[in-house]
Amino acid sequence: MFQSVFDIFKIGLGPSSSHTIGPLLAASNFLDIIDKSMFKPYAVRVSLHGSLAYTGIGHGTDKAIILGLSKFKLSEYNETLVNNIISSVTKTKLIKFSDTEYLKFAPQRDIIFDYKKKLNAHPNGMIFSALDAQNDVLLSQTYFSIGGGTIVTESELDHHKNEYDTGNYPYPFKNADEMLSMASISGKTIAEMKLENELILDKQNVIIGKLFNIADTMNNVIDRGMSKDGTLPGGLNVRRRSKNIYDSLNADRKNNLQAPHIINDWISVYAMAVNEENASGGQVVTAPTNGAAGIIPATLRYYLDFVPDASRTRIPEFLLTCSAIGGIIKHNASISGAECGCQAEVGSASAMAAAGLCALLGGTPAQVENAAEIALEHHLGMTCDPIKGLVQIPCIERNGLGAIKAIAAASLSMRGDGNHIVSLDSCVETMRQTGIDMNMKYKETALGGLAVNVPNC
Repeated sequence: MFQSVFDIFKIGLGPSSSHTIGPLLAASNFLDIIDKSMFKPYAVRVSLHGSLAYTGIGHGTDKAIILGLSKFKLSEYNETLVNNIISSVTKTKLIKFSDTEYLKFAPQRDIIFDYKKKLNAHPNGMIFSALDAQNDVLLSQTYFSIGGGTIVTESELDHHKNEYDTGNYPYPFKNADEMLSMASISGKTIAEMKLENELILDKQNVIIGKLFNIADTMNNVIDRGMSKDGTLPGGLNVRRRSKNIYDSLNADRKNNLQAPHIINDWISVYAMAVNEENASGGQVVTAPTNGAAGIIPATLRYYLDFVPDASRTRIPEFLLTCSAIGGIIKHNASISGAECGCQAEVGSASAMAAAGLCALLGGTPAQVENAAEIALEHHLGMTCDPIKGLVQIPCIERNGLGAIKAIAAASLSMRGDGNHIVSLDSCVETMRQTGIDMNMKYKETALGGLAVNVPNC
C-alpha cells in the first residue's frame, strides 16, 4: 500500500510502536466494531501471541490495551491522565463503553499472554473477544501490529503484503529503482515527488504544517530527555544518562580545544534523550518505530545545530525524503523488530536519516539512494534482543550509534557520484531474507542474545 509521510511519522506513546501504539489502536478499533454490532456484551478479553506475549509486559502492551479500551486518544497525551486511567481500570475492573454502560475487564485476568499459540500470519498477533455473561464469545477480531503503530486484520495483512496502491499518485514508486527512474525523467528531487503524492491526500499548507509539527515534537522530546534525571521504569534500574552527558558537553564548550570526535557525543545524546523518554512511556514520534525513534530526530538536530547555513525551512524536505525511503523498506521488507530483528528498526531509521541528511546537503537522488543503502547495509543481521523485554538495553545506545552511522553514510555518499555496486533495493531484499532466516529468539522475544546473557537485575 502507498505509505504516506504521516503513516511513517506518528506522534505516539512509548515504549513501542508495535507493542504499545498498535495494541492501543486495536483496542479502540474493537470497541468501534462492538458499537456497530447487534451485540450487547458483558465483558472483553484479549489474548496476545508471539512477540506481543513474550515482551508485552516490558513493552507496556497491557497498559496500552487498557488505554485503548478506555478510548484514550494519542493526541491527548498527558502523563497524569494516562496513570489515572490505568489505575482506575485496574481498581474497578470496568471499562466505560458509553455514558450509561460499562464492560467487565480485569486486566490481570482478561489480558492473556499466550506463549503457546502462534498466529502464523505475523509475529505480533492479538485476539480481542466480546463475551456474554456466561463467558461465551459473541464477537471476535484478530489484529496484527506490523510495525510503526500500523494495525491490520488478517485479510488486510494479505492485501497489504500483496498489493501496492498506485491510485492517482503522480509518482507511485514502490521501490528505489522506480524512484530513481521517475526522478531522472521528471527532474524532481525525491522530496518533491513525495510531496506531489501527498498533495493527492491533502492541501500543501496542511501537509507542511503537519511536518513542522512532527519536527517540533521530535525536538521537544530531545529537550525533555536531556533535562531529566532518574531511573527508567521496568526493574532494570537503568539510569537516565542524557542530562549528565548534555551538561558535560556544554561544560566542555568552554575549552579552547576539543577533539573532533566530540561531535559523536552530541549526536548520541540527542538520540539517547529521545529513547530514554520512549523507555519511560512518554510521548515520542514513530520514526519509523518507537524502538528507533531517536535516530531521525538526532540527525535533524545535528543538521540544525552543527551544519553551516542550515535552515529550518528545509525540514519538510528532510522528512519527506526520509519517509520515501521508509515507505520503500516497509513495503518490500519490514520495519518490525518482531518480524526481521533490529535491522528492520534501527537499520531502517538509519537509512531514512542518511537519505534525508544527504538531500539537505545537496545530494542528487542517486546520492540519496546511495546514502540510504550504505546505512542499511551496515545494519544487516542486527538482532532484536532487549534485556527483560524492555526497550532500554541495548536499544537506547543503539539509537545513538544508528544516528552516527546515518550521518557518516550521508557524508560518504556525498563524496561519490551516486554510482555504487549494491543497490538499495538489493539491500532491502537482503534484509527481508535475513529476517526470514533469523531465529525467532533474536526477533523481539527476549529469548536470546543479550536478553539471556546479561542478568536481568
